[in-house]
This record gives sequence, structure tokens and C-alpha cells, in this order.
Amino acid sequence: MSMNKTQLIDAVAGDTGMTKVDSEKAIKATINAISSELSGGGSVTLIGFGTFSVFARSAREGKNPRTGASIKIPAKKVAKFKPGKALSDLVNK
Repeated sequence: MSMNKTQLIDAVAGDTGMTKVDSEKAIKATINAISSELSGGGSVTLIGFGTFSVFARSAREGKNPRTGASIKIPAKKVAKFKPGKALSDLVNK
């Protein structure tokens, strides 16, 4: 099963008693705050849930899957999530 943004808003509204409009605002604000911190190179730690951080991936050689030709893959920064112990335990229960 997979949950989309609309279903997440419904779940938050149901759990908190907030309206769907307020739940959507809260979720958007949370996503914006995390995105803003990561875009500045920082990290966000939610104890018991996990840590969002930025990881610098170095340049490397790759292969074009169609032709087999070697290509250069440029360096870039990627967002990374490391689950906390409580979340890992819950998932592995």
C-alpha cells in the first residue's frame, strides 16, 4: 500500500481533529521548512523518526544502458533520509 499527499492530509486531519485545509497548510509548511533547510546544506533531525540531510555525490564514470558507451556523470548533491531507531523498529516489527 502507498499513501499519497491527499491521503496524508486526510490522515492528519482525522488524527488531530484539524480541518483538511489546516492539515494541508501544516503539511506544506513542514515540507517547506525541511526543503529550505536542506537547500541551505543543513539537516533536519526528528528524534524517533529520522534525519533528513544532504549528501555530496562525487563525479563518476557510468555506462549508457542503450549503447554501452562510457559517460561522465557529474557531481551533485542529493537529499538523504536515515530512519531513526523507533521508525526502524516499527517497520521491522
